[in-house]
Amino acid sequence: MLNDPLADALSSMTNHERARKTEVIIPASKLIGNILKIMQDYNFIGTFEFVDDGKSGNFRVELIGNINKCGVIKPRFPVKKNEFEKWEKRFLPAKDFGILLVSTPKGVMSHKEAYKNGIGGRLLAYVY
Repeated sequence: MLNDPLADALSSMTNHERARKTEVIIPASKLIGNILKIMQDYNFIGTFEFVDDGKSGNFRVELIGNINKCGVIKPRFPVKKNEFEKWEKRFLPAKDFGILLVSTPKGVMSHKEAYKNGIGGRLLAYVY
């Protein structure tokens, strides 16, 4: 049984990336789909597609070798619109290197977009 599907998906992507695999298949959910879209926008992954297996489905994700590390942030810390730099220092190796993924009232987005829109939310994951 999966307790945290997002954590399982990101660790599977990290493991396949380190093993120099070109694709990974992860269980599908709406949250994982939104996070994959953001990762694709920032060129961490290539294309991804939904594969229906008669149950919840899977995502087939093309890996392009741009992920050094990705993982979830537990507990899901609340972050205000002017606190992103503090969390960037904590979870990312350098300034402007990688992204934090944030769940906001306007949907899942990167911390850069949330800062630009002037909204806070809850930290979900990091990718660099």
